[in-house]
Amino acid sequence: MLADVSRALSEEERQAWQRLIRVLSHELNNSLAPIKSIAQSLVDLVRRDPVPPDWREDLGKGLGVIGGRAESLSRLMAAYARLARLPPPRLEAVSVAEWVQRVAALETRVAVTVCPGPDVTIEADGGQLDQLLINLVRNAVDATVESGGHVDVEWAARNGRLDVWVRDDGPGLADTVNLFVPFYTTKTEGSGIGLALSRQIAEAHGGTLTLANRADGRGCEARLSLPVAGGMKNAP
Repeated sequence: MLADVSRALSEEERQAWQRLIRVLSHELNNSLAPIKSIAQSLVDLVRRDPVPPDWREDLGKGLGVIGGRAESLSRLMAAYARLARLPPPRLEAVSVAEWVQRVAALETRVAVTVCPGPDVTIEADGGQLDQLLINLVRNAVDATVESGGHVDVEWAARNGRLDVWVRDDGPGLADTVNLFVPFYTTKTEGSGIGLALSRQIAEAHGGTLTLANRADGRGCEARLSLPVAGGMKNAP
């Protein structure tokens, strides 16, 4: 039997664009609304006759807020450019053990436990994989740092695939629908780009990235699965 799936795919694409536009509009309005309001307040301030004695202080504070929101917009656009211009992976030999240990050592807020795994190498873009795993570890630590929880990283190799897990015992995921929507974030200082970029890196390597609440207890589990061209081999 044959079935035409083009309409279903078009609907999925339309919904993805709608989510992206909704999140982008939200982020832009969050910055533009205070910029507009404060700018109008400053215009009214300097038009007063006579101006209030503390007008310089108010002017400085207002311009500082405008500058801060403009900087936030600049970071947002830089993040979008980073997502839109991800270069194709440049493959090289990557030792999985060295890669995981190197990224875990970068996190200083919480000691990240690296569980022993097979001594293997894969062909991948080492720099991109670093960025991917840094994002996953950082998210896990963000979820546990206040409660003094634990984060661990584990990997396994089987059937020509590499699976890497990042687990935490934080509060878990409240919203699983928008996790990978660019610019969607629940963090006060978050850009909403980390998970979207991480998934894009995984897919550029022919792999997958998923996040879910842990079935064995409290917390979240991120799973990266990568196919290995030519099969897995022992690390030198």
